[in-house]
Amino acid sequence: MKFLKEYRDGALARDILRKIEGLSKKPVKLMEVCGTHTVAIFRHGIREVLPGNIALISGPGCPVCVTPNRHIDEAIELCRRRDVILTTFGDMMKVPGSNSSLAAEKAGGASIRIVYSTMDALDIARMNPEKEVIFFGIGFETTSPTIAAAVLQAEREGLNNFSVVGAQKLIPQAIRALLSDDEIGINGFILPGHVSAIIGVSPYEFIAGEFGIPAVVIGFEPVDILQGIYMLIKQIEEGAAKVEIQYNRGVPPAGNPHAMALLFKVFEVSDAIWRGIGTIPGTGLKLRKEYQKFDAVKKFGIKINDDREHPGCKCGDVLRGLKTPLECGLFGKACLPEHPVGACMVSVEGTCSAYYKYGKRSE
Repeated sequence: MKFLKEYRDGALARDILRKIEGLSKKPVKLMEVCGTHTVAIFRHGIREVLPGNIALISGPGCPVCVTPNRHIDEAIELCRRRDVILTTFGDMMKVPGSNSSLAAEKAGGASIRIVYSTMDALDIARMNPEKEVIFFGIGFETTSPTIAAAVLQAEREGLNNFSVVGAQKLIPQAIRALLSDDEIGINGFILPGHVSAIIGVSPYEFIAGEFGIPAVVIGFEPVDILQGIYMLIKQIEEGAAKVEIQYNRGVPPAGNPHAMALLFKVFEVSDAIWRGIGTIPGTGLKLRKEYQKFDAVKKFGIKINDDREHPGCKCGDVLRGLKTPLECGLFGKACLPEHPVGACMVSVEGTCSAYYKYGKRSE
């Protein structure tokens, strides 16, 4: 299969690995920002084959994981209304809020439906004009344009029974926040392929220009990842700092201008709360004034005053790259995929989930 088989070529992977070993001299910490990279790295055993001086750490690239309890609590309050059908992606169901989860609410009788796209939620709104249909929308720049498209379609059709709980996030300024945290000490970034296909590479230029840190947009197959790591190590050893694209078959330098224009027609940049990190300026999206009638939280006057995290959960530190799941006392004990305590154990892109699924139970 084109663009798949050749990126799983064992001989080519071993050749790239030898080049990495020939270059690699000093200890380095590389962060993969994207949850899909985290899963791919575990699934293909990348950590195990790299030289011992290269550490791969996972960052806040799982949209389910970084969604704070406040937004989950808002969705829970909304789904308790008898006139509401709440729609959301399947991996949000088990994420614990402050006192409940959507799965628990559904078991208790709330009308919650799993959808595969925002357009599915629009279909439900069309078929149920007597109900308020709310889409609990999470995600990064990859999925946010689809939410914008749904809002525009609802406006065109006059679907006044459709609204959204917006919890979307923007990646570049979150990376800035990580770089400003002296505790972490990142030497290079594995940049996300899916997000970059939408935003291009220019939003990342500050990583190299201001912080002097190499960054490479990398694909998701084993050869992609090893080649991208080679490109990062080469920059580090040469004392260079630039933003490169390894995943050029999927990411044009300019991204997708049409998708970005659609996104910012409906949304504007705002501050956002990230689980475990706090408020990061310029990393959120809010509906523009002319579309605020589709804001479910405002529409129904929802106010959350007492959101809180589980005191023993280290998901926030895991998302910042400060701890691994193995350093959380709940991991694999009280916190399991079937009964998660923290969001990082829920999503398939969550670091705790990846550690548990692929057998990383001890150092």
